[in-house]
Amino acid sequence: MITAMVVSFVVLAVASVPVAVGLGVAVFIAVCFFSPFPLVGIAQRMVTGIDSFVLVSIPFFMLTGRLMNEGGITDRLFDFARALVGPIRGGLAHANVLASMIFAGMSGSAVADAGGLGMVEIKAMADQGYRKEFAAAVTVASSTIGPIIPPSIPMVIYGAMAEVSVGRLFLGGIVPGVLMGLALMALIYFWTFREYMPKDDRYSLHRLWTTLRVAFLPLLTPVILLGGIVSGIFTPTEAAAVAAMYAFGLSFFVYRTVRLKDIPGIMVQTLVTTAVVTFIISTTSGFSWLLIVGKIGQVLVEFVTSVTSSPAVVLLIVNIALLILGCLMEAGVLLILLTPLLVPIMTALQVDLVHFGVVMVLNLMIGVATPPVGMCLFVVSQAAEIKLETLMREVIPQIIPLIAVLFLITYLPDLVLAVPRWLMPVR
Repeated sequence: MITAMVVSFVVLAVASVPVAVGLGVAVFIAVCFFSPFPLVGIAQRMVTGIDSFVLVSIPFFMLTGRLMNEGGITDRLFDFARALVGPIRGGLAHANVLASMIFAGMSGSAVADAGGLGMVEIKAMADQGYRKEFAAAVTVASSTIGPIIPPSIPMVIYGAMAEVSVGRLFLGGIVPGVLMGLALMALIYFWTFREYMPKDDRYSLHRLWTTLRVAFLPLLTPVILLGGIVSGIFTPTEAAAVAAMYAFGLSFFVYRTVRLKDIPGIMVQTLVTTAVVTFIISTTSGFSWLLIVGKIGQVLVEFVTSVTSSPAVVLLIVNIALLILGCLMEAGVLLILLTPLLVPIMTALQVDLVHFGVVMVLNLMIGVATPPVGMCLFVVSQAAEIKLETLMREVIPQIIPLIAVLFLITYLPDLVLAVPRWLMPVR
């Protein structure tokens, strides 16, 4: 049964069938022709895979990002970031990264960052004299911070599948997300000695104050989210709804950049994106369930623990495997597919599941910026009208500091766990 399912999926993937559809068809073939399970059983499992209160937060976080982009709030964030770091060597490139770090605290999506804020950043950098290809590469790399600094849609999915506290996962992403931003900014700074990059003339306290005042209310979004979760006022799912309402209030009532006639379009786009994500979760859950029923997870645990009992070695192997797979498959599919298989291994090796969750999400987010199938590469290439091959070459150096941060947090787990232990200790 498992062999038939995997072979069917590989054949469909080679035939360029969408991954989610391929997984669903492979499950259907395996259940209908090679298993004793009734078809209704796998259908129930696919429904159960999305029957989670935690997953309700996904459309709300998507709506928040959409409202922030459509409401021009991303422009205000970039102006503030530019006023803060613009006069440094490579100023606008630094502003690109800093703005992505700030926006990460609102949307939780790499694609929302790349497709919305990213276009503002690329245009501003190109207008000041930066190479458009370099600007696009920085945008792709910095967009990976979006799902690491809370909130995070991938962490919501991992938390639901691994039965781990989403709030603790959110807090665990703070330090790694900041490290990713600093690593990219360090690379940009040293790159300025190799390639000329314009910068703003001088610091202006007046401009900094003006842009801070304009961006102050949006900057409160992550404070409200994390403050509410940590204090117990609301759950992560309720926090997503609060964030969406706050973004709507800013866009519609405060700044008045979103009009009543814009709302149906925003809602439809959000629902379509949510439907795609939900379909992927559903079909991948069915695939994962059959792997578990086929005792693949148990076999993996026994095999790994018989080969080595060292968590460091296993984490190294898993990281390398995920980096390779992330280049070949969509991050969301890999997250849903592999979490049920890898979590038992980490549990057997006594690896903290919050630590592993952040490591896994960061690893897979590197994949969205990595050739050949990185989703953000396609989004930015199309929106910025840059050849995909050119963008792929430009983005590779930007990936190196992200991989360095990945291995840093892998082997220094306190970088992930210190904040959750401090603010949300396990009782």
